[in-house]
Order: sequence, then C-alpha cells, then structure tokens
Amino acid sequence: MKSENLLIELLVEELPPKALKKLGLKFAESIESVLREQGLLVQESKGQHFATPRRLGVLLSNVLEQAPERQIKQKIMPVAVGVDENGNPTPALTKKLQAMGLANINISNLKREVDGKAEALFYDRIEAGLTLQLGLQNALNTMLGELPIPKKMSYQLQAECELPGWTTVHFVRPAHGLVAMYGAKVVDVELLGLKSSNTTKGHRFESLEDTIIIKDASQYESIMQEKGRVIPGFEMRRDDIKQQLDRAAKKLGPDFHPLEDEALLDEVCALVEKPNVLVCKFETDFLQVPQECLILTMKANQKYFPLLDQTGKLTNIFLVVSNITPQDSGAVIEGNERVVRPRLADAKFFFDQDKKKTLESRIFGLSKVVYHNLLGSQGERVERVCEIVNVVVQLWAKSIETSEDAEKFIHDKLKNAQQAARLSKADLLTDMVAEFPELQGTMGKYYALNEGLSEEVAFAVEDHYKPRFAGDQLARSDVGLIVALADKLETLVGLFGIGQGPSGDKDPFALRRHALGIIRMMVERGLKIELTQLIKEVCLIFADRLKLTQDEVVDQIKNFIYDRLSSNLRESGYSAKEIEAVICQKPDLICEIPLRIKAVHEFGTLPEAPALAAANKRISNILKKEDRLNERGSLKDVVLTIQPELLTQGPEEDLYQTLLKISPIAKAHWQANDYSEALVALAGFKAATDAFFDQVMVNDPNELLRNNRLALLCGLHLEMNRVADLSRLAS
Repeated sequence: MKSENLLIELLVEELPPKALKKLGLKFAESIESVLREQGLLVQESKGQHFATPRRLGVLLSNVLEQAPERQIKQKIMPVAVGVDENGNPTPALTKKLQAMGLANINISNLKREVDGKAEALFYDRIEAGLTLQLGLQNALNTMLGELPIPKKMSYQLQAECELPGWTTVHFVRPAHGLVAMYGAKVVDVELLGLKSSNTTKGHRFESLEDTIIIKDASQYESIMQEKGRVIPGFEMRRDDIKQQLDRAAKKLGPDFHPLEDEALLDEVCALVEKPNVLVCKFETDFLQVPQECLILTMKANQKYFPLLDQTGKLTNIFLVVSNITPQDSGAVIEGNERVVRPRLADAKFFFDQDKKKTLESRIFGLSKVVYHNLLGSQGERVERVCEIVNVVVQLWAKSIETSEDAEKFIHDKLKNAQQAARLSKADLLTDMVAEFPELQGTMGKYYALNEGLSEEVAFAVEDHYKPRFAGDQLARSDVGLIVALADKLETLVGLFGIGQGPSGDKDPFALRRHALGIIRMMVERGLKIELTQLIKEVCLIFADRLKLTQDEVVDQIKNFIYDRLSSNLRESGYSAKEIEAVICQKPDLICEIPLRIKAVHEFGTLPEAPALAAANKRISNILKKEDRLNERGSLKDVVLTIQPELLTQGPEEDLYQTLLKISPIAKAHWQANDYSEALVALAGFKAATDAFFDQVMVNDPNELLRNNRLALLCGLHLEMNRVADLSRLAS
C-alpha cells in the first residue's frame, strides 16, 4: 500500500511566546493521534513537530493514502425482539434493517451471538478505509478543539463566495496560510477558512524569497532553513541558541558563563525564527545594586541572558538573542544597551530610596496591608508568626537530651528568630518589592545587612520563604528554619481553620507547597516535634479567628500532610502497601515516617515476611471482633494481662516464651530508632505463630482461657506493629 510523508504547516501572526512550546507539541500530537486512530499511519510512522513564532507544523512519515478496510460487527437487536416464533423477521427488525440500508439482507445472513444474558443479532460488514483527505480533515478539526490556547482572538476573514461579506474566525492569532502536502501532492483540506496549498512564507525580514514553494513534504525543513532563513524545529532552534550563548561566553574568557534558566531559554526560543546572539554591556556602577534585582529586570523585562563569573557573581556583560543577522550588528547592540539602561537605573533608584528607611520603621505599615479578610492584616499575621516561633523553639528544645543544652538552644535561637520573624514581611512595603514581587525576602536580607543586623537574622529573613518550590534548598540556619516553619504553619492553620483548604485541583494559597515545605524541614533536619501538639498550640494563637474547632483543624491538617508525604514517597519507589502500613498509624514524628517505610520495604524482602503479614492480619481480625482495636488498628488502652499459669503446654506456651524472648530485643531496636533491625527481629515469631494458629483454638468455651489467649495475641500485636501495621502488607 502506498505511503508518503505528510506535511502540515499553519502560518500565523506572532504567537504568544510562553504558550508556543505547548501549542507546537499539541498541534503535532493531536493530528498524529487522530490519523493513527483512523488507520492512516503504520506502526513505523513517526512525527516531527515544528513551532516558531509564526508557524505550527508537523511532518509525519509513512502515511497511507487510504486506510485499510475494516471488518465491522454491528449489533442489530436481541433475537427475542427481531425474530418471531416461526423464525421470520419481526416488523421491528425489518424497520431497523431498512433504516441501516440493509433492506435486502436475508435474516440468514445475520449472526446470532450471546450478548450479556440474551442472544442478539449481529451483522458483519466490510467498511472501506478513510481516504487521507477525509482523515486529515477530521484530524485538523479535532486538533482545533484540543489546542491549549490561553486566550482566543476574534478576527474577520473575507468570504470567498458570490455574496460579499466577512466570516468571523476564533483562534489564538490570525492565520494566513495552510500547507498540506502528501509527498509532492497538495491534500485538499481547509482550516480556519484557509484552503491548503504548497506555499508559505519565510523569515519576516531575511527570507531569500517572498513566497516559499514546498516541492515535497520531506524537503520542508531544508527549504525553510536555506531559502526561508528559518529554523522551524523548536528543539533544534533552542539547542542552537544554547550553543551560541556558550560560544559567546567562551570568547570573552574561560571564567564567563551565561545564566542557566530553562524557562527563559524556552521563551526566547519562542520569540525568534533565526537566532543570532550578540554581546552587550552596561555601566559597572549598576553592579552596586543586588545582582538579583539586575538579573530579574534583564530576564523579565528584556529577555536578556546575564553573564556570571566563575564564582556566580554578575558581570556587566549580557547576551541578547536577536531575530536578525545584519552585516553590522553595532546598531542592534547599541539599541539593546540603550534600552536596558533605564531599567537598571530604576532598580538602582529603588534600592537607594529603600535604604533610607529601616525595616523596623516599615512594620507599622503592615497593619494597613490586608492579608485575608477573615485573618486580618499582614501586621497581625507577623504577630502570630512571632508567637509561633516561640512555640517551635520550645517544642524543639524538648527533643534535646539534656536540660542544659535545651536552655542553651532557647537562649541562642529564640531572640534572633523573633527578630527575623518580626522583620520578615517588612520588605513588602519597599519600592523594589513593589516593582518585583519575586524579590520579597531577598531584598529583606539586603536591607537587614545594610542596617548592620547579624547575618543569621538577615539570612533568616530571606530563607523564611524556603523551600519556595520542589528541589529548592532549605533555610541555611536553625533560625531561618524556625521562622520558615512558623510562617508555613501560620498559613496552613489559618486557612484550614477558616475553611479555605484546597479543593480538587484548586489550591489558590499554595497550601500543598507549604505542607511539602513543612515535611521537608521535619524530615531533612530530623526535627522531633510532635505534629499534633504543634498544630494544637498554633490553633490557640489564632484565638477566635478560626471557624473550625481545634480537633477539626488538627485532623484536617494532619491528613493533608500525610497525603502529601504519601505522594512523595510513592515517587521514591515505595509501594502503596508499604506506605499505608506506616501512614495508617499516623505517627506524630514526621521525621520518622521515611525511616519506618524504608524498614518496612527491607522487611518485605525477608522470606518470613508474607507469613508474618498474614498472621498479623489474622490477629487483627480476631482482635477487631473482640473490640480490642481502635479505628486506626491500634490496641485500645485497656488490654488483659497474660496469666502464664493458664497457658497450655505446646504451641501456646511456645508462643509466649518466644514473645518474652523477642519482645525486649525488638523494643530496644525500636527505642533506638533502628526500625530495620526491629522488624528483622520479628522474623523469629514465624514458627511459633504458625504452630499456634494450626493447633490452638482462640475462641475457647472456657472464658478464662479465651481471655488469656486474647491477651497473648494483644501482646503479639503490640510487638509486631510498633514500626508499622504489618497486616497491610498481606495480599
């Protein structure tokens, strides 16, 4: 069957740069997917997508001119409805066949097959495959509905018909041309009021020909590069930009390298069709301004690539990716240097003006900034964070072994943490942060250092927002960590407490990110602070501002944090059963959960693990029936004491002796936080538990014996489930 390459290109006006990459991928994927579903692609068919500021395209290999025939089995109706007692078609069947265009079909040509509980009539027919023209038109129509367009434009297209007029078209940008070629032939399709052809436009300024003629679909990329002066492939153009940036930096010296920013690289790639990297400079006086300000203004406003030295310090050289390649680039360089100068001057002015007021003097102004209509102003928020800092420090100190070290910790950390918390939001009222909100915290650090405050306080002001995103670093010091933890707890408790928790995919206050930040701080710094007590004490600080009760807030936030932690652990490769075995116990020390799950994972590799998990599940089921477990599967407070004199000789006595032998070993490992060894010790229970359940009846008619055996099982359950609920591992 004949196959050729298929090219589709849609020529448009300049597309939104931040959306171009997704638009290009979806344009190609959608067309390829529909053509494959329709049988017009073979298994070996591959797609190559194109995306530039002025075009979206795809080149597909091994495309069929017509899809193969397909055998269709179509259900008509139940036999009981379509065939009478004499085996003749009923009026209902006759009418149905006529409607399907099968009036001349004999009933003997219909197949009878069981469909569910009843027998039904089916008709087998051969359906001709779709032609490429029809299939491609379907694919284009489907693609239009699937493109992730941020915002559609409405524009008019002059109607090509006898009656004059205009047709309104809705698309991301006005479209001006459609190329649809199958090998060397044009496929007759339409899109957005445009008819397909084999002509397109090249680079807006540097194309060698006004109209580019595509003679064959496979020649598209080479023709566009040679005659159109366009690199149509997004990834190829992106790689070209990156290589040019690296070469330009190396020419200036081995110590220089361009700022690495994948999002900026994607955006710049979406702004040019034929990139040309140029080297520009600005006055060194501007380097007195914090480099984060200069870098942000160059990136955000001008899409420039700042150059850094080998220590990561900003230089006064930056790289520009131009869309034109003139013989003399001096005018382009001068123009970019002239444009960036006022931006940098603004940044310097803001910085100089902000330094005239202290952070302390700005705190009062926070009382006029609304944080949330139910939670008060930013000033009230800061006061709560300061109180939460005290809670965190006191609870952290409780986990320190000696009272002398605990008192020293409080003395060393509390004062600086309180000061950092008090100043943490003051930079929100500075001109620099008003202009660049992304710099909140960072500017607070610089202004604190300018005032002569300690580095510990200054860095904590910056670090209290950390981690800002997945993979971000934690605060550099204990003081920064304390303030960061307090800030995130204030947000979580406050918003959950007024019923503003996330709903479905909606998380306007980024509470999931705050929860993950708390988890990372607890786990990576090994903070032995009990979660329940921490949340309860934070709730008290909000007083009557919360709508929910303290217990409701605690339950919601704990479940929320456990859910986030479970998702993270699944990404680490642990199974759902392993995670659930630990999470179901709702451990109050978050830092222990990953260690417990790691131990459970290692326990699962032991040959005794399946049998012990099954035995544990059996024990749990027995104790549940006897009302000895709570809703979380843990033993209730009141359990019976084992009476050794009531134990029968044999498996029952053996299990008790095994419990006495293994219990102190497992408990010692558990108390030392050596969870892996604690679970390994449980392997010694296998033989005794197997024999017990094979030969001993727990539900003995004698109440004394029955209660004593239940007490034995309670003891066994306690030892086997200290680290995790092993019954969750049973298949």
